[in-house]
Amino acid sequence: MNIKPLGDRVVIKMLEAEEKSKGGIFLPGQTKEAPQVAEVVAIGPGEVKDGKAIPMQVKIGDKILFPLFMGVAVRLGGEELIVISEKDILAIIE
Repeated sequence: MNIKPLGDRVVIKMLEAEEKSKGGIFLPGQTKEAPQVAEVVAIGPGEVKDGKAIPMQVKIGDKILFPLFMGVAVRLGGEELIVISEKDILAIIE
């Protein structure tokens, strides 16, 4: 199933949390840090402001950094996805 977000919305998929700490200690399920990194899986056409199209800065496949508890969680085709506005994305990870 395909999803096509509208406007400046971006659909992201969370990346897995780290299984072990930076010091090499394996973390049980509850102590894993909630990831703030996700992969972009779909983007909208962009925003139109004052009659001018503003192109999207992110593209499909980008890894991004975003604030926790941001966006709307949806379940589509058995996958957990989040829909956020491009304005809410903090950075693209290169």
